[in-house]
Amino acid sequence: MELQPSSLQRMNEISSLDDLTISDKANSTGYPDYVYLNAAKIFQNVHVEKPQDQRLVGYGTLTNLPMPVFEDEKSQRWSFELAFSALKYQDFLEDLMIDSCFYPSNPTHDDLTSLVVVMLYDFQDRKFQPRLCLADEEEIEEVREVEKSLNSFKTKIAASLARCRIKLDILTIDYLLPETVRKKQERASTLPLYAWVNTMKTSLEDVCSSLVRDGFVKVKSITELEGLTFCQDLHCQDLLGFPAHLRDDLCGMELFTDYRLVFQDKSCSLAVHSAKALMNMDDNVIIGSMASGLTIAHMSALTNQNTSKIFVCGVKTKSQQEQLQHFFTQMQCRNIKLIPDTFTDIDPTNPRLQTAKMVLLLPPCSVSGVSNPVDFILNENEDAGLLQDISRGSISEDKLNDLVKHQEQILTHAVKFPRVQAVVYCTCSVYPEENENVVKKALAYKVEGNQVQPYRLSPPVLPLCSTLEIEKASEKCLKLEPSEINNGCFVAVLTREQDPSGTVSVKDVLARAAAKGLLDGIKTIKPAKKERRKSKPATQTTLVSSETQGRIAEFLKKESEEATDIAVRPYISSNSLFRESKANISIPPKGLSKAIPSMSRMSPVKKSLSRSSTTERHYEHCRSSAARPRLEEMYVLKPVELTLPPVIALSHSSYVCKSKSPPHLSYFHWKSRYSLPRNSLTQTSSTNMSKHNDTLQTSPAKHPRPWL
Repeated sequence: MELQPSSLQRMNEISSLDDLTISDKANSTGYPDYVYLNAAKIFQNVHVEKPQDQRLVGYGTLTNLPMPVFEDEKSQRWSFELAFSALKYQDFLEDLMIDSCFYPSNPTHDDLTSLVVVMLYDFQDRKFQPRLCLADEEEIEEVREVEKSLNSFKTKIAASLARCRIKLDILTIDYLLPETVRKKQERASTLPLYAWVNTMKTSLEDVCSSLVRDGFVKVKSITELEGLTFCQDLHCQDLLGFPAHLRDDLCGMELFTDYRLVFQDKSCSLAVHSAKALMNMDDNVIIGSMASGLTIAHMSALTNQNTSKIFVCGVKTKSQQEQLQHFFTQMQCRNIKLIPDTFTDIDPTNPRLQTAKMVLLLPPCSVSGVSNPVDFILNENEDAGLLQDISRGSISEDKLNDLVKHQEQILTHAVKFPRVQAVVYCTCSVYPEENENVVKKALAYKVEGNQVQPYRLSPPVLPLCSTLEIEKASEKCLKLEPSEINNGCFVAVLTREQDPSGTVSVKDVLARAAAKGLLDGIKTIKPAKKERRKSKPATQTTLVSSETQGRIAEFLKKESEEATDIAVRPYISSNSLFRESKANISIPPKGLSKAIPSMSRMSPVKKSLSRSSTTERHYEHCRSSAARPRLEEMYVLKPVELTLPPVIALSHSSYVCKSKSPPHLSYFHWKSRYSLPRNSLTQTSSTNMSKHNDTLQTSPAKHPRPWL
């Protein structure tokens, strides 16, 4: 039979042993003996056990072997990567052992079959070249015996591999993998490395300067990473990205060895920053699921070490507690409290947790949106059994139902805490069953008690950096699809509904201003003891200067504008929102979502503040008139009334002279009636001002020379 030209070409492509590999990445030297042995133990625990009538190769009776002890992080990653690679090609490697007559001709014990499989994968991945052994390497007898047997069958195994490629008409054995697994494998090779800055030890500026001194170049976009480069993430300001091929070089740098920079997947940083965006300076946090120490430390780094506490649930064993405490000491975390009880077993009315305002949940998930599952499982202490489903490209229905049931329990339990004001739920799954469906069931849960407000799904609190993210944000969830620059991620933010009878106290306003650093140097003057005995005032009076009053007013105006921006965001065009997101517009904290009560429900103190002088109201009218947008940019907004804290001004004239106008009103100058230029502010006599004390100008004032 005459072969077709295409068949002859195919024969030439696979004629040499150098081409007979599963992947293009070849490890020419191999691994030390202990890596093969550890990988075999991992494979023994996660391999697919076939039915008796379909079983070609036996793996013995050993199951649930204890996890081996690794010498260092590098050997651990090598062992898991080798086991996962063999797991992806388990069916093919078993066929290769049968077709080449290796398995029938070598009656090894079934308990060593896992070692044969992982070493066979590495043997062909090294293009059937001999392994380079170091002189001081510790020899393991089982590993050397299996290696000797594989070398004796090298030709037959290569021939069997060639026949398989011809029969299936494929260039590489990678095409045996499911399409979803193959795409993840391709993305993993280019996926950037992400590391967050440990601000408890250093600052972002110092880290960037240190990297530049070491020869790195800072680029503007994650897509520009190549060579010795790094960039700053657009979603999380303390997150840096590096090229994937620099992992081994970066691990040896002092920045990483002393935990000033910490490797972690970006999805975990998104969850932590979403929680931080909703917190006040002294809010406490509950981390419901036993997340990795990296996530806990990152949350600690973003909170105040002196005023905030982080309660971590589910740290049951003493060894876990000691290991985490040692790690937190190295990270310089001082505000973490470990709780041995499981989150779902804790009473929501537990007095110890009544000060917590935030719950952060990162429950176990299918990890279906992760392209580099080995790194993710090792960093986040996930179940290694997930590798079995990931290697097949899909998760079994029974395992998915178990995960969903646990996720629903933990999220439903989080909304039962009466003092908690927000819940952040994050997964690395692409399945709606683990994401939107779980959130919907939690929102439908009826909270017991009339005084507890239900939850609602809030829009993303982080900047949106692409058109796709803006489109996904219409669902009020932050969703990142798996790509070449990030893993898949789902973040949902649940916040309390507005309390119709609730009020925003002066203390809350001042707390937000203090968090912004606007009240530095301001002291509260307490009345003398005799005065306190005579009369107890309804509210405590705080004396502040006119300049400070202007700073607070500007702060509240900025906060209200940012809150308005959130309300209008769904109606803004994609292009304009994309520009704002790239400019790293920050989102206000959750405290601003509370509505200020109307005048009818205001206390006498707040009502007295509303009766301002004509000059003050005229100033506010001019400010609102000048800031009024053009007709084509106007939106229908819900009116909000802002109530400033009680202020005793030194004098009327000092307020007028010392108050600072906003930048867009800098051209207004309060001058005498004789120095006022023509066509400027309308002159008003003192008589008319006192007569019409409750009236405002109806038209905005315009100055002919705004530079004056």
